[in-house]
Order: sequence, then structure tokens, then C-alpha cells
Amino acid sequence: MGMVAARESGLKGTHFLDFGGWTAHEMHTVLALANELKQQRARHEATPYLQGKTLGMLFDKASTRTRVSFEVGMYELGGHALFLSDQATQVGRGESLADTARVLSRYVHGLMVRTHAHARVEQLARYATVPVINGLTDDHHPVQVLADFMTILEHKGRLRGLTLGYVGDGNNMAHSLLQAASIVGMDIRIAVPKGYEPRVDIVDQARRRAMALHSQVILTEDPSTAVEGADIVYTDVWASMGQEEESDKRIVDFKGFEVNAKMLKRAQSDAIFMHCLPAHRGEEVSEEVLEGAQSVVFDQAENRLHAQKALLVALMGDHQ
Repeated sequence: MGMVAARESGLKGTHFLDFGGWTAHEMHTVLALANELKQQRARHEATPYLQGKTLGMLFDKASTRTRVSFEVGMYELGGHALFLSDQATQVGRGESLADTARVLSRYVHGLMVRTHAHARVEQLARYATVPVINGLTDDHHPVQVLADFMTILEHKGRLRGLTLGYVGDGNNMAHSLLQAASIVGMDIRIAVPKGYEPRVDIVDQARRRAMALHSQVILTEDPSTAVEGADIVYTDVWASMGQEEESDKRIVDFKGFEVNAKMLKRAQSDAIFMHCLPAHRGEEVSEEVLEGAQSVVFDQAENRLHAQKALLVALMGDHQ
């Protein structure tokens, strides 16, 4: 069913920069295919859906999960992944992104980009003639949220009607969670300290989409409001890559925002705890919660592989 749905999804050849243009149907289509691929892997079945295809991976930021999951994913799909850092390409010597996109499009069947400014991914997508995938920017982290929603489905059996409480920085994770939750009819509450709010345009977009599905988008400065009765409690590091110099200030500003056992008790008794990793124990999350029975953080990490394989097939596959 997954491969048939992928063929009919209309995603082939498109870019995946964020969830702004996605529908609930596209989300569920890719997640169904991810589940199918996960089961096939568990049965040690070959999945050569991208036989002979190559993914170029441009990295400006350090990575563990993104690099390994995309490389392994392409290998398991019968294709090949190329790791390309700024230092290893002419981009590092001043070649424009527009020229880089047009050249690489002549060689590879898709590009995955992990960088700082979201505008860099948008520029690559503007000039590339192959699908461009956002592997993380300062504004969005959609491949992570794809894996997160796969994990939620596995543990909760549905997406619509659930409540996700996010506690932390209004960063790229908050943005992608807002977009994705509003697509599928999930209530989302974002708790951030004053001055760390998510982008207004992304919140407004999420609220418009949520209204059509009778779901809620709530912004608050009180973590208790976000997690009260929630089905999912989510957090992320307080200082993302490139913000390390703000770490001491953020530890002060985010006081009271640690997800600990006391805070988690405010959620549903069967709530799951989520974190995109890497985690700073004793800052945004306590050791007790991260290693506790409600934590599904390593399921999320594993599902990066399966969800991204499904995305690669949907965007780059021939669906034979």
C-alpha cells in the first residue's frame, strides 16, 4: 500500500524545505511508507527503490543523526550518498549557491542540505533541477519532525486530536512542530520565555490551518500551561548550534523550563516524552525523565532512518 500511495502522492520531483505546503494526506502517505519500510528492514527484505540513484549531501553544520541516517538510508534503498562539506567543495572558495545547485543537479538525483540560514536552502531549491531536502536550518527541521510524528503514531495510534506540549526555545524545532501539528489536527501548546517566541508568521500560519481543523495553537510563557494534560511533552536544547556563546544567559532566562519528573506529572499518565537530541541533561531535561519509562527519544532517533527513507522514495523514486 505504501508504494502505491507514494506513486499517487504527487511529491515526486518536489522540494522538501518545510511543512508549509504539505497536506495531511501527504504526511500520512509518507508515514505509511516509512512504517512499511521499517517492517521490511526488520524482515531483512531488500528495498532497492532508489537503485542507481545518488543523493548529494551538503553540510555546513555538524551532524550525527542526519548524516548517518541519510547515508544508511540511501545504501539500504540501493542508492549512494555523497558527503559534501563546505571545505571539500568550491562553495568554501566562493562559488555561488546558484552555480553549485545547477552543477550538482547534472550529477545527482537529489540534494540534502544542512546549513544555517534558511535562505541558503531556498536559493539551492530555486536553481536545482532535482529535489532539495532541508536536513536542518536555523528556521526549520522538518526531517526530524517527520520522524517524530512517525514515533507518535507508533505509540499513540493517531495524530489528530492529540495534544503536544512543547517547552523551550521558539527555534527551528518549534517552527516545524507548529507547521506539522496544524496540518494533521493536533493541538499544540508552545511555552517559551519572554523574548524567545517562535516567528510570528509561522505561528499565524499554524493558527489559520488549525482553525480549519478545529484544533488549537497556544503560545504561553508558562510551561505548566503547555504540559497540563498533554499526550506528548517535547523539549529541545536551549542553545542551538551557533548560539553557544549565549548559553550562560539562556540558562538564566530558561529557569523553570526544565522538563523534570514534577513537570511531566502534569501531563497525561501515559504521555510520552520527546527530544530531538542531542540532550543536555540537567538543563532542558532531567536525567530521570530522559532515561525514564515515558521517554521515546531513541525511538525518534531510529525513526529518522525510516521516515527519511520514505521521504527519499517519495521525492526521488520511480515507484515501480
